[in-house]
Amino acid sequence: MARYLLDSGPLAAYLLGRPAAVALIDPWLDARAVATSPLVYAEVGEYLLGRPDGPARRRQLRELLWVIRPYALTYATLERYGELRRRLRPPHGPGLIGDLDTLLAATALERGLTMVTTDSDFRRVPALEVLVVTVR
Repeated sequence: MARYLLDSGPLAAYLLGRPAAVALIDPWLDARAVATSPLVYAEVGEYLLGRPDGPARRRQLRELLWVIRPYALTYATLERYGELRRRLRPPHGPGLIGDLDTLLAATALERGLTMVTTDSDFRRVPALEVLVVTVR
């Protein structure tokens, strides 16, 4: 059962074989404890388009998603997204984060997962468990 939701930074770093990302994520893969989102697939796929080995890396990404389950957006997740946007909006909240990041946070909250990211902005999301990592 998944315990962690990977954001774009850690997933891309893993895909590129960066040692810190591989050391972090491999045990989670072995335990089937990691998931992601189709939104992350889109972000990482766009990033890979700019690389000379982009087509091969995109195929590798699609294969990896047979192991790292992408959770689809549900109506419950989209409703949570709206609630989060409202709670983060000033003057009542600490400030908005990007729409895609808010959707990822809503997915993690809805599924009871820890968000694994390189982006400390996720720490502003109320009740979200966040693991900010360096994956160079």
